Amino acid sequence: MLVRGDACAPHTGISNAGGHTFARREASDLLDKLEFLLALARQRHFGKAADECGVTQPTLSAGLKQLEEALGVLLVKRGSRFQGFTPEGERVLEWARRIVGDTRAMRQEINALRHGLAGQLRIACVPTAVAAVAALTTPYHVKHPNVEFTIVTRTSTQVLALLENLEIDAGITYLDNEPLGRLNTVPLYRERFHLLTAARAKLGDRDQVTWSELADVPLCLLTADTQTRRIIDGLLKGPQAERRPTLESDSMILLAAHVRTGHWASIIPARIADALAPHSAIRSIPIMAPETVYTIGLVVPTREPMTPLLAALVAEARRIAATPA
Repeated sequence: MLVRGDACAPHTGISNAGGHTFARREASDLLDKLEFLLALARQRHFGKAADECGVTQPTLSAGLKQLEEALGVLLVKRGSRFQGFTPEGERVLEWARRIVGDTRAMRQEINALRHGLAGQLRIACVPTAVAAVAALTTPYHVKHPNVEFTIVTRTSTQVLALLENLEIDAGITYLDNEPLGRLNTVPLYRERFHLLTAARAKLGDRDQVTWSELADVPLCLLTADTQTRRIIDGLLKGPQAERRPTLESDSMILLAAHVRTGHWASIIPARIADALAPHSAIRSIPIMAPETVYTIGLVVPTREPMTPLLAALVAEARRIAATPA
């Protein structure tokens, strides 16, 4: 698929060296077209995909058309705007992710053999796990100082989509609550929920609370598109389970600011709650009966061999997982 079988055949009249040059150029052209296809899958818009690839929209459209002609199938549903992929296009997209991902991995490994570990690791993390990221990236940086990190916070659904479209190298998300698909996982820690509340507010003097006791507490919570919120909604008991919180946000800093007013409380994973309650005016109180725990871990694409940068990250995650809490 990458290179036509007759590219170096004697009857073509092309010398062996020339055939190899032609084959390399043809393979490079195919990779460019597969990158076009991946960009379109990410952007869902022809113009934005062209901008991402640094080409004009006619160049991108022509490249996709050439790919369709070479494969003999229609890949993209066309109209006045992007309308999606055909079933054949979805299948080719899976191959494109594999081929482009493997090519990037090969280039990174060769570079690592020549120069040592260097480059960039892109990680997406669910908001509730941000407090744990430094435990992974700091020892990694000490061992491999020439590797740079780009870390963004995204919902669990977005983390999986970014991984699928090769926009990130790894994710940190929930492992045991919603389907992950074909990914390798490394558990990092177990997450518990705490009530974050002002000390002077209702329940603020308690050492622990139950889920049912939160029925009458005015809550500010993470937005409904987060897996944390979906878990919390399933755990809340009584009237609170049927009514929306009086405030929602995708920022836990903003939630903590409202808790400090004494008019709201929030439900936040223990590591974040403890970090946001540094003084006696704010309490981080365990929620029991039942005590619920969820596993947060590293997720990476199922690809062998792994890139050197990613293999080192997985090794660091396994070291953390094996260390007693």
